[in-house]
Amino acid sequence: MRWTVETVAAVDAEIAALPVSLRARLVRLLETVENVGLEALRAPHVKHLDGKLWELRVRAAGGRARGIYVTATGRRVVVLHVFAKKSRKTPPRALATARERLQQVRL
Repeated sequence: MRWTVETVAAVDAEIAALPVSLRARLVRLLETVENVGLEALRAPHVKHLDGKLWELRVRAAGGRARGIYVTATGRRVVVLHVFAKKSRKTPPRALATARERLQQVRL
């Protein structure tokens, strides 16, 4: 059974707002999840954040971007929040946004 990648409503706009190089790398990483499987990804591409929240990590000439996601039944990856990263740590506001959006997802 293959993995599927889903996004909550606001994530598509967040991805579109990324610089082109970061957007391309993030989309390629999401396609890798669908084609090869989430278990094939390791650090530095994924990192556990807190509880059910995980982070997809991409780096390109345009900087760094992160996608916060959860896994759900049926081998689904649900992307909750995408942002361009400017500091060393994941901003608390980004985690709060992801937690709010997690309330909308059926796991």
